[in-house]
Amino acid sequence: MDLHIALVGNPNSGKTTLFNDLTGSTQYVGNWPGVTVEKKTGKMKYEGKQIQVTDLPGIYSFSTYSLEEVIAREFVEEGAIDVVVNIVDASNLQRNLFLSLQLIEMKKPVVIALNMMDVLESRGVTLDIAALSEALHVPVVPIVASKGKGIVELMKAVEATVGKEVILPDVYHSDVESIISEIERKLPIEPCSRTHAIRFLEDGVVATVGHAMDPLALASLNQWVDEKVSKRLMDRDMIISDEKYSFITSITDKITSNTKTSEVKTTSDKIDSVLTHKYLAIPIFLLIMFGVFSMAFGPVGSFFKEYFEIFIEEVVISGIAGFLVSVGVSEWLYSLVVDGILAGVGSVLSFLPEISILFLMLSILEDSGYMARAAFIMDRLLRRFGLSGRSFIPMIMGFGCTVPALMAARTLESERDRRLTMIITPFMSCGARFPVYAVFAAAFFTDSQPLVVFSIYLLGIFVAVISGIILKRFVTKGRVSSFIMELPEYRLPTIKNLWLHTWDRIKGFIIKAGTIILVAMVVIWFLQSYDFAFALVEDSADSIFGRLGQAIAPIFAPLGFGEWRAAMSLIVGLIAKEAVVGTLGVLYGVGETAVESPELLTGPLKEVFTPLSAYAFMAFTLLYMPCIAAFATMKREMNSWKWTLIAVGYQTGVAWFVAFAIYQGGIWLQLG
Repeated sequence: MDLHIALVGNPNSGKTTLFNDLTGSTQYVGNWPGVTVEKKTGKMKYEGKQIQVTDLPGIYSFSTYSLEEVIAREFVEEGAIDVVVNIVDASNLQRNLFLSLQLIEMKKPVVIALNMMDVLESRGVTLDIAALSEALHVPVVPIVASKGKGIVELMKAVEATVGKEVILPDVYHSDVESIISEIERKLPIEPCSRTHAIRFLEDGVVATVGHAMDPLALASLNQWVDEKVSKRLMDRDMIISDEKYSFITSITDKITSNTKTSEVKTTSDKIDSVLTHKYLAIPIFLLIMFGVFSMAFGPVGSFFKEYFEIFIEEVVISGIAGFLVSVGVSEWLYSLVVDGILAGVGSVLSFLPEISILFLMLSILEDSGYMARAAFIMDRLLRRFGLSGRSFIPMIMGFGCTVPALMAARTLESERDRRLTMIITPFMSCGARFPVYAVFAAAFFTDSQPLVVFSIYLLGIFVAVISGIILKRFVTKGRVSSFIMELPEYRLPTIKNLWLHTWDRIKGFIIKAGTIILVAMVVIWFLQSYDFAFALVEDSADSIFGRLGQAIAPIFAPLGFGEWRAAMSLIVGLIAKEAVVGTLGVLYGVGETAVESPELLTGPLKEVFTPLSAYAFMAFTLLYMPCIAAFATMKREMNSWKWTLIAVGYQTGVAWFVAFAIYQGGIWLQLG
């Protein structure tokens, strides 16, 4: 590569939007913090040069409190970076410039991309960009990343900055500067020795320093710093931030002018006065989420589903079945394709219209900025129970997929909160479980499908909160981390971003159906067609799958579904939750008709389930151990087999207990 640039900025400053503009990538852009939790790399060409672009997690400063801050700091300090592009939200200039000063102090070539200039202009605020550039001694380029404005000018500034000497701005008063210089002189660390000196001034210890200096010399230096700082009547950890913010305030006062004579409440402020109201916020949140499920299961979802089923029946099924007959395939191959693959994969794909609407609605809530408010709203509730509201961000992401939700736990500052969040996040219902709810709601709760599915999602939130209360008392120890969260401006989601985000989720659903679930259905067809002697069986109960299912079915009998086919569908669900419905389609032998109309599963299911046991089955599917991909992610993020096994054991135990309570409680109340 001819050039390597890194994108660094605060959460929700537009880093990923700029990354997509530069590289032509389609990374998800979210209107809430925590979307980027690990660095992403792309490539671009500019005037014949090959340029590597790295998008780092959004951070507020280079501290060591959260994993994404560690990732970003280490990459900037140790990576072979030619230029750092610091994306600054122009509408939140003072807060963003704190990170800018830290970057400049690392003595890396920096170009500031002043983003969201359109938002600033809409407020009647203008900036003297030349004066800002002069004060910081770095190029400052105004851009509007969401509209692709200013990108050419930004790249010209990047190219002109490569190899230039870094000139530090005059941030600190002379007494503080002399302390930093003295510490820097006594800390022979390269690179970023000035950065280490500033950290030493704040913390009194730097990990790499302990190996570079004699302990007595280190203690002596600490004592000297304490004496110097005491003259300021200020704690060591506050002196640098106080100096930085004083410098930033002096700059912004000089470069900012407002054409509006009086402060006017923004549209976001007016909306928030209702949506984040002390008493109305949670009822509104519940109403909005119910509306999402009503869209998916109501007239809109039914309309698209009807036409999708016609397409599947008249194009896909007729085409495949006709082709198999025309080429004269053997009976076993026809059975494999029709009774195995079509019944299994088709049963899953038949819910594509409804799940697409669900994903679209969630994308609208995320892109508009409402999901950030949801986390803020839930913080009020969670903090009463000793939980961090920040944990609700990964939990909300769990509505889409558990894997990125678990990775989002990296944004939490304490190990306690990270571990606790990863244990309870899988209780939030991912999209893969949706087909299970859809088929059972259609079979047993025809007139109240949206309400029933909505209640399952609420059950997941309730169990997650209760589990957090229990686990914080008996499993994890430590202080609840503070929760300071930016509420981004409300904005109309762009068609492009909605399409990218929704399609990314739908694509994952389709790919999984065409790969993992397809292979699983082939294996299941074989296992339910042959016995342990590999002889073809007439009754699947005598098959390998049947015998295994009968062995474990008693475990589920107290839950109301102690039938071997239901039990085995849950076991297969450990591979992928979508496979639960596919397995039921294969085992109940509905064949190609399962694809034409999933309601044809209703008859076989009603022979085994009652409405009460069906609800218990949905609850168990919601709560038990997540799929193997989520399990692997949990192991990697926790870096502990012990805690990973404790987590999945707890999740499955809770699932059994809740399903047991629902079924047995319902019988006791004569609801079954």
